[in-house]
Amino acid sequence: MATAPNASCPAPMKAVSNGAFQHENPLDFALPLLIVQIVVVVTFTRVIAFLCKPLRQPRVIAEIIGGILLGPSAIGRSEKFLNTIFPKRSLTVLDTLANIGLLFFLFLVGLELDMRSIQRTGKKALAIALCGITVPFLLGIGTSVVLRATISKGAEAVPFLVFMGVALSITAFPVLARILAELKLLTTDVGRIAMSAAAVNDVAAWILLALAIALSGDDTSPLISLWVMLSGAAFILFAVFAIRPLLAYMAKRSPEGEPVRELYICITLTMVLACSFVTDTIGIHALFGAFVVGIIMPKDGPFAGVLIEKIEDLVSGIFLPLYFASSGLKTNVATIRGGLSWALLALVIFNACFGKIIGTVTVSLLCKMPFREALALGFIMNTKGLVELIVLNIGKDRKVLNDQSFAICVLMALFTTFITTPIVMAVYKPARRGAPYKHKTIQRKDNDSELRVLACFHSTRNIPTLINLVESSRGTRKRGKLCIYAMHLMELSERSSAITMVHKARNNGMPFWNTKQNDEDRMVIAFQTYGKLSSVNVRPMTAISALSNIHEDICASAHQKRAAIIILPFHKHQRMDGTMESLGHSFHLINELVLSHAPCSVGILVDRGLGGTSQVQASDVSFNVVVVYFGGRDDNEALAYGMRISEHPGIVLTVVKFVPPPGMTLSFGAKLVGVASDKNIKVMIDDIDGSSHGGNQEEQLWTEFNNAKSMNEESIKYEEKLVESKSDIEAALKELSRSNLILVGRMPSVAPLVGKSDSPELGPVGSYMAASSFSNSASILVIQQYNSTTDIHPLVMEEFDCPEMPDTPRNNN
Repeated sequence: MATAPNASCPAPMKAVSNGAFQHENPLDFALPLLIVQIVVVVTFTRVIAFLCKPLRQPRVIAEIIGGILLGPSAIGRSEKFLNTIFPKRSLTVLDTLANIGLLFFLFLVGLELDMRSIQRTGKKALAIALCGITVPFLLGIGTSVVLRATISKGAEAVPFLVFMGVALSITAFPVLARILAELKLLTTDVGRIAMSAAAVNDVAAWILLALAIALSGDDTSPLISLWVMLSGAAFILFAVFAIRPLLAYMAKRSPEGEPVRELYICITLTMVLACSFVTDTIGIHALFGAFVVGIIMPKDGPFAGVLIEKIEDLVSGIFLPLYFASSGLKTNVATIRGGLSWALLALVIFNACFGKIIGTVTVSLLCKMPFREALALGFIMNTKGLVELIVLNIGKDRKVLNDQSFAICVLMALFTTFITTPIVMAVYKPARRGAPYKHKTIQRKDNDSELRVLACFHSTRNIPTLINLVESSRGTRKRGKLCIYAMHLMELSERSSAITMVHKARNNGMPFWNTKQNDEDRMVIAFQTYGKLSSVNVRPMTAISALSNIHEDICASAHQKRAAIIILPFHKHQRMDGTMESLGHSFHLINELVLSHAPCSVGILVDRGLGGTSQVQASDVSFNVVVVYFGGRDDNEALAYGMRISEHPGIVLTVVKFVPPPGMTLSFGAKLVGVASDKNIKVMIDDIDGSSHGGNQEEQLWTEFNNAKSMNEESIKYEEKLVESKSDIEAALKELSRSNLILVGRMPSVAPLVGKSDSPELGPVGSYMAASSFSNSASILVIQQYNSTTDIHPLVMEEFDCPEMPDTPRNNN
């Protein structure tokens, strides 16, 4: 007998529409509606992330807030919006897609966790991890008793108890790693202990969550729960002894330097889904299968890195925000109303913070850690995030948590993570300490001492010119050797692979030193190859940090490596038509900050292709190098560097000294303005002839130059230019524009040659020569000599009792 369709049960949505011209609303169909949902969620969460960036909050905070705001707590209070963009019949498709993305994200989290490092966890970190789980878990049990007596009266006792315990005791490993990297704490004692303890905490939390899920089934028989746990243990053993060998075989068949076979990627990703199906069938949620496959994946070799590269952007950029939106649609902050509910929220937050922080701090103090470090570690370990939301969503889906208790726990996770960064910044700022060193400039009395250069680069376009400059600086054997530290500057991105790289940090206070052959980037290999072919000692490394504060790492690296000069690429690069194009304000700011805080001399290299677009062999070097000399300590440093360069047999050095007519100065009546460490302060420079800048040193430098010139007149030339105006200087400089390289001091005592410049940090002459109109072929090196009297806010505090750090990176793996 036929029955009329039930009006309360809407028909399932069709996948695609026939289009608006067929009088169909695309939002009534699953695919176009899903597309709109993805666009709305991703755009909204990215806007929130942009607004939270000044607060230095991890992106997960913005995504949690965005999900809550899209839900019934804020924008979703509008029934029209909710029924149009997130109708109830579309939520199954949205949740399914979000959970597929979550599966692969948990696979990535498993890839980040190296079980070998957990096995090597020290007793201190292990004790901190266990106490950081136990104390909040016990407080969670007490909290669950209070909640069951008030707002969760119908909840089953044991599952509710375990879920609350896990919710309060968990530490979000990926979020914690991100915060530590942002705060440059990864390689401090606090950071290393936090990472080790968080890894242990993460594994323990997943075990407890498996227990909670096993206990929360519809069938309350203890025998069923026992079967679930035994089946889960059997699956883990099967994964270790059957699946891992297959993964290891594929990893072994993927050698370094060769592309990973597409079949291997396909097998691995299919295996993630298959294992997720198995764990879902067992009854411990599909996420566990994906997480276990990530854990057992071999971490050595390129295979794991290629997997991360293939899926991380899609998963973290598109799918994860959907999960936060899905969670936010279930979160209704309006259910927390009345004095009792708000008091319970305060109780949950207090117990979560008190248990984790007090437990961690107590054990840390017993392990003889300083109080400030112990307190910072307590707040760091109190970080919640995505894993917390997963726990809460599973609890809500299984009817263990009701709407009010779910909303309270979500706000607790949001609050505890939000306060981590500002509080840690307030209570703990590790002092950068270093032993003082002597040679902080190229100009020195002892010319036979080793010259150490920290050469920084952003991309491959900087490398040929930088290597050719290094080759030109080799000097001769009679002088001290040249040691180059080639630092690749990389922005710390939101990708998990950036954190995976940072995990390999060595214990020297840097964000990351790249020391392993099998994971070095190709740009670093170029410098290594040059070092092997020449007598120059080249030591490549990679710094990964936020561009807003990467100057701290550059300056700290220079001090630790006892560099005499830092060479930075100019923030503009030359286009094919010869014009200079900016790479962005961030790189401009990096150069300005390094100039202000460097512990040694600084050179900014305006690259116009020194030697062409490829490395020049030593025997083929044939460069015309010019030192433009006006007077002052910066010009002295440029001259000292030019004299070093002149020792190369393929270099012809020309020193052009500009002199004014008698009774005049090169300022030509203009007031000269220098740049202090604080950019807001302008310093007036007296009209000087340079003799006041350490007259004895200048005389000694010119004596050395004249001696070198008399011994080698073919490769060292000297000219004096009498100039009566700025136009004379410009005309004389134009004559030099066909040179290969021009060295100039940053702040010589000369009138500015350009009225207004977008590169004032290059000084009155450098900013003129960096302009596109000056030359298409002459590279410029603008040099600032280190001046101890202006180094009033050093980033590294010099202490005589500070032990010297090892000169070469150690491999901790």
